[in-house]
Amino acid sequence: MKIGLYFGTFNPIHIGHVIIANHFAEYSDLDQIWMVVTPHNPHKKKNTLLDDYHRLHMVHLATEAYEKIQPSDIEFKLPQPNYTVNTLAHLQEKFPKHEFCLIMGEDNLNSLHKWKNYEVILQHHEVYVYPRVNSGEIDEQFIDHPKIHRVGAPVIELSSTFIRKSIKDGKNVRPMLPQGVLEYVAHNLFYKK
Repeated sequence: MKIGLYFGTFNPIHIGHVIIANHFAEYSDLDQIWMVVTPHNPHKKKNTLLDDYHRLHMVHLATEAYEKIQPSDIEFKLPQPNYTVNTLAHLQEKFPKHEFCLIMGEDNLNSLHKWKNYEVILQHHEVYVYPRVNSGEIDEQFIDHPKIHRVGAPVIELSSTFIRKSIKDGKNVRPMLPQGVLEYVAHNLFYKK
């Protein structure tokens, strides 16, 4: 089975995340999309980042109606700070019959050369890239790389930062969040302060 790993803090998960995940599930050769919730890095200031399990629960709420998309807490169990190359090695060991690929925005592709052991990642895993507005220049080595696939997914200009600020400012964010996530955020008074 070919699994696309879509990493994020998902703080909160919004319709843009779901649209991208569903696009890869339906319009690429990936069999499933695992939305990997990135845990809080203990070395960083917590700020507005919700508890790991609240964010994981919101991903469950947002994806429960999608057969090919599932939440993953795989990084919660790994030593922190963690690197993608370690997560991939752990997953490959745990699920040897699966083929794991990365899903990332073009903006992340621009900084891929700064990732720990990025050459090892590209040696063993394919990378699926979706377009972003203002993603900047792509590093030349990644332009025609055989392991990097550009996918014409919809360009969604929506960010969790914008949503958190909107909630704090008392704006209506209903169109931006899946219904279950909207209700969970409202019930718990998340992002109000």
